Amino acid sequence: MFSLHFTAETSSDGVVERDFTVGEVTGVLWSPASGPDRAPLVLMGHGGGTHKRWPAMTGRAHRLVKGCGFHVAVIDAPGHGGRPRTAVDEREIAAMQRAMAAGEPVGPIVVPYNAHLAERAVPEWRATLDALQELPEIGTEGPVGYFGLNMGTAIGVPLTAIEPRIVAAVFGIFWHDESLAETAGRITVPVEFVLQWDDEHIPRQSGLALFDAFASKEKTLHANAGRHKELPRFEADSAVRFFARHLGGAVTSPA
Repeated sequence: MFSLHFTAETSSDGVVERDFTVGEVTGVLWSPASGPDRAPLVLMGHGGGTHKRWPAMTGRAHRLVKGCGFHVAVIDAPGHGGRPRTAVDEREIAAMQRAMAAGEPVGPIVVPYNAHLAERAVPEWRATLDALQELPEIGTEGPVGYFGLNMGTAIGVPLTAIEPRIVAAVFGIFWHDESLAETAGRITVPVEFVLQWDDEHIPRQSGLALFDAFASKEKTLHANAGRHKELPRFEADSAVRFFARHLGGAVTSPA
């Protein structure tokens, strides 16, 4: 088992931000500067082509820390951030860029490539969660949530399906395919799912079919007008309230 090693720490506006490594995996942990001895943990998966410190990740983390007093962790997916790319990564990224430049559908490239990344990332996430729960401020008894859109959904669905410590999840903005839908059918924890009604990459019916595949008795669909990258900022606020309900927190300040 890999241990967690902190490599840098900063603090501002009531939030402590610590870079860490678990083996070769790089990550960041946001925590409340003060509060109870232990607090729930939310794992966040970033989107394709981004990294652990992407502005959306930082913004969502601060909402969860300041709004609920939770800890939030993000790790760089394989081939993202400062992590080296394999020959497969280079080939698939180049193919995706060519398709986008030509105005061709990217789903047939993104879906199998993200499934390949998930095979590599899920064991890394589980090892990271093991290491994070060794920290006294997190521990092994508290609830864990998962929040990931786009590629974060492609990785988060198989992670949540096999990880009993995750008790609630926010997913969305991803394609339906038979393999991912079969995996989603094994998820029974509460789910909040978002999609963009006018997404130029993901057909509306594909997103709806993925939502339908989850076996959760409590699942909520948030469909917003707009294109792929036009997800309203208030969806982050909704996610804060969702995790507050299911992880046992309370929203204490505007997110």
